[in-house]
Amino acid sequence: MAFKIEWLDDGREAQYLPDPDYPNGIDIVAASPGARSCTVNLPYTAKRCGKYIVECSQCGVRIGVTTAGRHDDPRSLTMPCKESLH
Repeated sequence: MAFKIEWLDDGREAQYLPDPDYPNGIDIVAASPGARSCTVNLPYTAKRCGKYIVECSQCGVRIGVTTAGRHDDPRSLTMPCKESLH
Protein backbone atom coordinates (compact mmCIF):
# COMPACT_ATOMS: atom_id res chain seq x y z
CA MET A 1 0.00 0.00 0.00
CA ALA A 2 1.33 3.44 -0.88
CA PHE A 3 0.25 6.65 0.80
CA LYS A 4 0.84 10.29 0.03
CA ILE A 5 1.45 12.23 3.25
CA GLU A 6 1.43 16.01 3.06
CA TRP A 7 2.00 18.26 6.07
CA LEU A 8 0.41 21.70 6.03
CA ASP A 9 2.13 24.15 8.38
CA ASP A 10 -0.17 26.51 10.29
CA GLY A 11 2.89 28.63 11.12
CA ARG A 12 2.39 28.72 14.86
CA GLU A 13 3.69 26.96 17.96
CA ALA A 14 1.61 24.98 20.45
CA GLN A 15 0.08 27.10 23.21
CA TYR A 16 -0.63 24.28 25.67
CA LEU A 17 1.44 21.54 27.27
CA PRO A 18 1.16 18.02 25.81
CA ASP A 19 -1.14 15.46 27.40
CA PRO A 20 1.06 13.51 29.84
CA ASP A 21 -1.00 10.36 29.19
CA TYR A 22 0.51 10.15 25.67
CA PRO A 23 4.28 10.75 25.97
CA ASN A 24 4.95 8.64 22.84
CA GLY A 25 2.18 9.94 20.59
CA ILE A 26 -1.25 8.64 19.73
CA ASP A 27 -2.60 6.22 17.17
CA ILE A 28 -5.62 7.66 15.36
CA VAL A 29 -8.27 5.13 14.30
CA ALA A 30 -10.72 6.61 11.80
CA ALA A 31 -12.12 3.26 10.58
CA SER A 32 -15.09 1.44 12.07
CA PRO A 33 -14.33 -1.77 13.97
CA GLY A 34 -14.32 -4.74 11.60
CA ALA A 35 -14.24 -2.57 8.48
CA ARG A 36 -11.49 -2.95 5.91
CA SER A 37 -8.73 -0.48 6.74
CA CYS A 38 -5.08 0.44 6.26
CA THR A 39 -2.60 1.81 8.78
CA VAL A 40 0.12 4.29 7.93
CA ASN A 41 2.88 5.64 10.18
CA LEU A 42 3.06 9.42 10.28
CA PRO A 43 6.21 11.53 10.64
CA TYR A 44 6.50 12.01 14.40
CA THR A 45 6.64 14.56 15.93
CA ALA A 46 5.43 17.33 13.69
CA LYS A 47 7.40 20.58 13.50
CA ARG A 48 4.59 22.65 15.04
CA CYS A 49 0.85 23.24 14.68
CA GLY A 50 -0.52 22.05 11.38
CA LYS A 51 -2.13 19.03 9.80
CA TYR A 52 -1.25 15.90 7.90
CA ILE A 53 -3.31 15.11 4.82
CA VAL A 54 -3.02 11.38 4.14
CA GLU A 55 -4.21 9.88 0.84
CA CYS A 56 -4.29 6.21 -0.16
CA SER A 57 -2.91 5.90 -3.68
CA GLN A 58 -4.98 2.78 -4.31
CA CYS A 59 -8.51 3.81 -3.34
CA GLY A 60 -8.20 7.60 -2.99
CA VAL A 61 -9.46 7.99 0.59
CA ARG A 62 -8.09 11.25 2.08
CA ILE A 63 -8.07 12.10 5.78
CA GLY A 64 -6.66 15.09 7.66
CA VAL A 65 -5.30 14.92 11.21
CA THR A 66 -4.08 17.88 13.22
CA THR A 67 -0.67 18.29 14.87
CA ALA A 68 0.73 20.57 17.54
CA GLY A 69 4.45 19.79 17.45
CA ARG A 70 4.23 18.01 20.81
CA HIS A 71 4.83 14.52 22.16
CA ASP A 72 1.09 13.77 22.07
CA ASP A 73 0.93 14.25 18.26
CA PRO A 74 -0.46 11.47 16.05
CA ARG A 75 2.13 8.81 15.18
CA SER A 76 -0.12 6.58 13.04
CA LEU A 77 -3.46 6.69 11.26
CA THR A 78 -5.79 3.77 10.58
CA MET A 79 -8.11 4.80 7.78
CA PRO A 80 -11.08 3.10 6.11
CA CYS A 81 -10.81 1.71 2.60
CA LYS A 82 -13.17 2.27 -0.29
CA GLU A 83 -13.68 -1.47 -0.59
CA SER A 84 -15.04 -1.31 -4.14
CA LEU A 85 -11.71 0.10 -5.32
CA HIS A 86 -9.38 -2.36 -3.54
